[in-house]
Amino acid sequence: MSPDENAIRELIDTWLRASKAGDSEVVLSLMAEDVVFLQPGQPPMRGRAGFAAAQKAISDVDIDASSEIQEIRILGDWAYCWNRLTVVVSPRNGGASIKRAGDVLSLLQKQSGRWVIVRDANMLSRTES
Repeated sequence: MSPDENAIRELIDTWLRASKAGDSEVVLSLMAEDVVFLQPGQPPMRGRAGFAAAQKAISDVDIDASSEIQEIRILGDWAYCWNRLTVVVSPRNGGASIKRAGDVLSLLQKQSGRWVIVRDANMLSRTES
């Protein structure tokens, strides 16, 4: 496995750990300033600021996610990663958890010597818990 592939795998692991810990600063550091997230039925979420605003809206939940990387391809300073993601969102007030799962395709770019997510398209759909 190449050092770049290892770095991308570590980025994904760091994202999952930081999301679970509620560490939005770490999550934000893993994306480009002009990142774009695409989700079914939703308008594009643009930029770190857009992501940060969306995170504030879910500050009263716990997030637990797991990822199964299917493919990583590196093309110079660009790469893509396809993975299967499962996310469980649990309200801290004890309400019912919501589980979503599906495929995610992320486009990454090496900026200032480190990989960051620049585009992310996910096909997560609600599943039975």
